[in-house]
Amino acid sequence: PCRSFHGYNRLLTSQITSYYESIHQYKKELPEYFNFASDVLDQWSQLEKDGRRPANPAFWWVNEEGEEVKWSFEELGFLSRKAANILSKTCGLQRGDRVITVLPRVPEWWLLKVACIRAGIVFIPGTSQLTAKDISYRLQASKAKCIITSDTLAPAVDSIVSQRQLLTRKLIVGKGKRDGWLDLKELL
Repeated sequence: PCRSFHGYNRLLTSQITSYYESIHQYKKELPEYFNFASDVLDQWSQLEKDGRRPANPAFWWVNEEGEEVKWSFEELGFLSRKAANILSKTCGLQRGDRVITVLPRVPEWWLLKVACIRAGIVFIPGTSQLTAKDISYRLQASKAKCIITSDTLAPAVDSIVSQRQLLTRKLIVGKGKRDGWLDLKELL
């Protein structure tokens, strides 16, 4: 029994309460460890591989010029595993280490986010409007071992990097190369 209100069906209070109670009584076993990348993304990727799910975009990015990047779940899983290996092996980061990412909203931002989740690395996002002083403060406060930024913000990082002894790796995302920086696109 539902009452209609402006053409929409509304549940009675008793229905809402019984629904809540039924959800509340259901006791689902929670895993000891949960990793979105491996427990969700990889499962959807496997469904695509098995043909049980169409290869819909997991990620679809379009910039102002109309350029598009589309990744299926399988592609996003593959690329995020590669990026996680770069962070773990090439950069020497371990579970619990912190990475500051100061990038505009480019596809690599989301790829690195999933890679950090996959590897257990703490992802600390920063806006591309940060100044050298802002970046220095964030590096000091977070004790980040790695920073990932664009080629336009790399000079700001270089101007303060000598003050940050914990920072061991610098990754650049962009079209240009820079001394002392690892090129993410080249490594991928």
